[in-house]
Amino acid sequence: MIKVGILGATGMVGQNYLRLLNNHPWFEVVYLAASPNSAGKRYSEAVAGRWHMTTDLPDKYKDIIVEDAGNVDKAIGKCQLVFSAVEMDKKAILAIEAEYAAKGFAVVSNNSAHRATEDVPVMVPEINPGHLEIIPQQQKQRGWKNGFLVVKPNCSIQSYMIPLFALMQMGYVIDKMIVTTLQAVSGGGYPGPASIDMIDNIVPFIPGEEEKSEVEPMKVFGKVSNGKIIPESNLRISAHCNRVAVVDGHTACCSVQFAGKKPEADEIIDIWRNFTAEPQKLKLPSAPIPAMVYRDEPNRPQPQKDRDAGNAMAVTVGRLRKCNVFDYRFIGLHHNTVRGAAGGSILTAELLKAKGYIK
Repeated sequence: MIKVGILGATGMVGQNYLRLLNNHPWFEVVYLAASPNSAGKRYSEAVAGRWHMTTDLPDKYKDIIVEDAGNVDKAIGKCQLVFSAVEMDKKAILAIEAEYAAKGFAVVSNNSAHRATEDVPVMVPEINPGHLEIIPQQQKQRGWKNGFLVVKPNCSIQSYMIPLFALMQMGYVIDKMIVTTLQAVSGGGYPGPASIDMIDNIVPFIPGEEEKSEVEPMKVFGKVSNGKIIPESNLRISAHCNRVAVVDGHTACCSVQFAGKKPEADEIIDIWRNFTAEPQKLKLPSAPIPAMVYRDEPNRPQPQKDRDAGNAMAVTVGRLRKCNVFDYRFIGLHHNTVRGAAGGSILTAELLKAKGYIK
């Protein structure tokens, strides 16, 4: 078993890590760290009255003493992999995650701070497993002996990136895309938006989301070259991001235009239904099989009915049809706090282990 630590363990994402890693076949959580306010407390005391998972706090985590996430030396010798979900300002996150990597830890981050860092992979394991090949260059460039840093992308983009990639993999070139996301309140963390803002309402602005939705896919679709990840430059995305009164499950309404040859609708559906990738081939513990579910019903996917597909790790797609402006339109959906957050990071860590980056 690989010994694992969680930074930011008392927050919503940290709690999700604990829930998902309970009884994991490869990873054993032995180290928990959070803010100085929680440091020194038993974990059950640190989250008393604010354990937000629908399942009870597992007994084996209750008595772990929470450490200060800012004190990196406390983790040395206790674990070799840390999942980062610390809540700090960007500069502090940049520094603390790099310090953990410099001191020999494999760091898999849920945070956005390092997503624009040129030698840090932004991982969707079904799409860009080859980006892990930059890790030796990252270590050499930074003078890190054993540690390294990888991150996951924004929690809203998996629902359309994986369907797009499945088509790209078959040789189709997507030129333009307009996406409107309907994002669950859990994406804003606890307690999320005020109820008076959400009941009988839609909030058509989420700070930073549109920029992330338009930029991050380009890095995920990019290529490794000379110690950097060069973003894809041919695809253009225009995003509208909205907060809606849904607890979990981000929905994306997508219109896409192809450059050159265009597939038939039946072919697209067949590609989606038969899509498989490295996590499925390697039989990683968290890999959904199938990776994508296509629903024929005209009113699917829906968050309540489809967010938990594939243990909340699969992307559900539906309503593929001709578009009056571009070529095709469709709906994508995934569970934002599992696939889009902690679960996606755990799948990345499993890929790192399977590929030999974590011994």
